[in-house]
Amino acid sequence: MSKLELSLAISDYDHTREVGTERVPVEGIEVNMLDYGVEEIFYRFTLHRDFDVSEMSMAKFVAQVAGDRPDILGLPIFPSRVFRLSNIYINTDSGIEKPEDLRGKRIGTPEWAQTASVYTRGWLTDHVGIPLQEVDWRQAGVNQPGRVEKVTLNLPDGVSLTPEPTRALGEMLASGDLDAAFSAHAPNVYLDKHPKVRRLFEDYQSAEEAYYRETKVFPIMHVIAVRKEILDKNPWVAGNLLTAFMTARDRSVERLLEITASRVPLPWSTHFTQRQQELLGADYFPYGIEPNRVTLEAFLRWSFEQGITQRHLAPEDLFPESLQGEFKI
Repeated sequence: MSKLELSLAISDYDHTREVGTERVPVEGIEVNMLDYGVEEIFYRFTLHRDFDVSEMSMAKFVAQVAGDRPDILGLPIFPSRVFRLSNIYINTDSGIEKPEDLRGKRIGTPEWAQTASVYTRGWLTDHVGIPLQEVDWRQAGVNQPGRVEKVTLNLPDGVSLTPEPTRALGEMLASGDLDAAFSAHAPNVYLDKHPKVRRLFEDYQSAEEAYYRETKVFPIMHVIAVRKEILDKNPWVAGNLLTAFMTARDRSVERLLEITASRVPLPWSTHFTQRQQELLGADYFPYGIEPNRVTLEAFLRWSFEQGITQRHLAPEDLFPESLQGEFKI
């Protein structure tokens, strides 16, 4: 019996790179692995469904599942997870010294439906206590003008979001036309060490660790999505892909923990990995629904409250029924 041929678009990660290779084959599937940058993958799959299986922005994924393009389902495979207090950049003349100072400020975002910004706005409302309505929101590309929203929004009453199609967040931040920006991609003005631009949290790791201890939210940035027509015809594909991705992830963690030889070019990688396990648990980069329920439920609530989803989804709405449990021996 011939294997099912599927295209899989995903950026290059150590913990997914072996999927579909001789080291980690996918049972019954011939994988055509396509490696692009995440911006290109998201653009092509979100708007055009160019691939059978694709990495996808979590926010755009849930917006489409809850909206007018529910022709995809997710697999509880999360290739990118990043805490997002590191993504708050400020102008040093803005008067912002602490989180509470963001109230009433002009804050930029690359897209309202950027996943990173959903988490940061969730922190702003829940943790800092600043309603979305008490910020002057601006939308623009990080370093280039012309970036636009890719999903339909349903903004809450009283929220002001102004597109800036001819400008970029970085230059607006440096010039003082923005007080702050929430952006997963560091603005070039920050990378170039502009004297007027810095992070709100210079020691963001300590702030993010404290946030995790309090909330148990480990932000999920990206998810693997599959065209629903493929799963309708071949429901076994979901489980086989999940198994392969879990195997590849486990092999990646084993490399990080190996102390006999340095499998990654990072001194003390074993120490750093063990430290994360102490904070996050032995399975510190979990796939599946139950190990991620706290994060998924928080994200889905924020997505609804922020007007990204048209209805309040539950985690079970995102994934095939066959993956909403697991077998035990």
